[in-house]
Amino acid sequence: MSKTNKKGKKVSRRKFLVRGGLGTLGVLAVGTYLFRNPIRRNILAYANSMDMAYMGSGMEPMIWFEVTSDNQIILHSPKVEMGQGTFTGLAQMAADELDVSMNQIQIVHAQTDTGNIDTFSTGGSTSVAGLWQPLRELAATMREMIKVEGAKKLGVSVNEISSENAQLTAAGNSITYADAVKDVTEWEVPNTPPLRDLKEYKFIGKPIARIDLEAKVFGDPIFGLDAEMPDMLYGAVVRPDKIGATFVSSDTSAAESMPGVVQIIQEEDFVGVVARSYSEAENAKQAIKVDWSVERDWSSEEIQAILQVGEGNASLIQKEGSDIDDSSEVIEMEFSSPIGAHAQIEPNGVLAYVNGDKATIHISTQVVNLTRKEVAKRLGFDEVQVNIVPTYLGGGFGRRLHTPHAVQAAVMSRIVGKPVKYCFSRKEEFQHDMFRPPTHHVLKANLDESGMIKAIRHDFSSGDVAIDSPLLPGFVHSILGADVGAIRGGFCQYSAIPNIRTVSWHVELPFATSWWRSLGLLANTFAWESFMDELAVKSGKDPVSFRLAHIQDDEAGTRLKAVIQAAAVKANYTDEIVDGRAMGFAASTDAGTPCAQVAEVSLKNGKIKVHKVTCAMDPGVAVNPDQVKAQCEGSIIMGISASLFEKMEIRNSELSPTIYGPYQMALMKHAPKEIDVVLLQGIDKPGPVGEPPLGPIGAAIANAVYRLTGERLTAMPLQA
Repeated sequence: MSKTNKKGKKVSRRKFLVRGGLGTLGVLAVGTYLFRNPIRRNILAYANSMDMAYMGSGMEPMIWFEVTSDNQIILHSPKVEMGQGTFTGLAQMAADELDVSMNQIQIVHAQTDTGNIDTFSTGGSTSVAGLWQPLRELAATMREMIKVEGAKKLGVSVNEISSENAQLTAAGNSITYADAVKDVTEWEVPNTPPLRDLKEYKFIGKPIARIDLEAKVFGDPIFGLDAEMPDMLYGAVVRPDKIGATFVSSDTSAAESMPGVVQIIQEEDFVGVVARSYSEAENAKQAIKVDWSVERDWSSEEIQAILQVGEGNASLIQKEGSDIDDSSEVIEMEFSSPIGAHAQIEPNGVLAYVNGDKATIHISTQVVNLTRKEVAKRLGFDEVQVNIVPTYLGGGFGRRLHTPHAVQAAVMSRIVGKPVKYCFSRKEEFQHDMFRPPTHHVLKANLDESGMIKAIRHDFSSGDVAIDSPLLPGFVHSILGADVGAIRGGFCQYSAIPNIRTVSWHVELPFATSWWRSLGLLANTFAWESFMDELAVKSGKDPVSFRLAHIQDDEAGTRLKAVIQAAAVKANYTDEIVDGRAMGFAASTDAGTPCAQVAEVSLKNGKIKVHKVTCAMDPGVAVNPDQVKAQCEGSIIMGISASLFEKMEIRNSELSPTIYGPYQMALMKHAPKEIDVVLLQGIDKPGPVGEPPLGPIGAAIANAVYRLTGERLTAMPLQA
């Protein structure tokens, strides 16, 4: 087998990614201290609308691609596959520039030992969009590198060679890619060739079947919980039931003599058990008596009381024209959303082996590089001594952006000298999640004589999303003044309104909240689009034309208008109630991707039933249209679940429920019978698709219920 990850003497001749995003952030961060609020608002607006550029560290083709002896191409992906179909999209992009067929390309997760490391994360709907340019450039360059070697073996000029299906042809002679690169130890890296036009691609833009489907259907051991090593032991960590609890002391005597226990481990920040089986580790954990200190008992009502607009720190993040005119009629509404869990199917788990001065970590993680840094720091290793082996994720949604369990497993492994596998119980997942923060919103508006919006204001309060997250340095919040995750969807997208104010209020909560799929988008759009619907009613206009009238004809506005019109036409939108069903309309723009939805809803015995959702979205280039539509369908169903059912409660400082069932989620019977997705292409590159469709669904459902009952639902989960 000939591997193409051996470095040649000209490897660094061409850089394949201009890291403009990082440079810009650095310049703006300095500028913020000089000019404060105006630049803050500009940065926050940019952060709210941008699709993040790829920020990987390895940009040489040889560490991305491997040519096997049977003429297959293996792509080592720095982005992880967590069910969103990223691997299939990346394979399409690479295959088109490499001139190989889809069955000649495989994708595996890049271990950090390969050097192909994503310095950011897999999240924010950035995988395909962020790799669109660099991956095609890398693949095109690798193709030309293979041609150079093939030309040498065929004894022809590179210009004479054509490539197709992993084969080179010139002057009637052919050679496979595998034979062309055999025994190559030093590569010639040419300048990146021009990329092909979109219409020349065979696979991009086509509904290619998912390349990871067979492994998942047949239950291959591809997930973090499947990881195994010889002589593996099992770990468990004692965790408190109450929020805000701090460790005082522990009595491990009863656990030490229990069957299967290898060692009880007491560190400054955790108490763990290592045993010969999972059940023995869990049983011993239960026998450890821990004294916890809890300052006070919290309840949901107390959390709601402190999470109010007007409490905490305010940041003006959007300012156009003047503020609300209190001397004229003010229309005002309040909205709220609860604490939400990630509730992903696969609990967090890790298998760690620290063998001398080398640590190997098999883990389901969205933050490969960050996990490596944290493990290395705790062990006192250089980062190159830690190899992170990413696995497929059984759901991510932001939950796997936090991986302190990797550190704990590594510590336990080093102490016992064997591999240690450790995973959360379902109760631990629910009680120690990094939750979707609760929110509170106050919206106000003035209408003019014609019913148009003269001024509008959105104040919203939220717990942390990006603040106190391992993903962002602590100084970012002090620079920007607002949480860049909580503000997603909080801006007013109706650019023709002359006077706009948007204010973000930050409140510190006594429990951990953080990244949840779409960040602040779902809650913020629920408030914005419910309020827009109310204003449309007050003005006597239908909700579609009312929205269109408040959007400018710039690029962003034109794309937003297009999805609004497409959704309305496709759904045959009407304000009328037909056969006991009503339609609700909502739209949002997230990370530059506009999306509009129509929900067709009825009420039965006081319960909300969603029959059909029509979704129009402009993701730019849909690398795999079926995959993009599947993302829309998944986001919509997840949004229905969050909007109608999901809610965590706090009683006596304990978070509950702690198991599926009591934690209500949408079931098969709650899914719409039909989800109709229309894709538009307003730009010639892919945009984010995994999170934007979550934005409108809550408001669309609530607006449909209003047409059925005349009641405006203002709190999630929605109850008629």
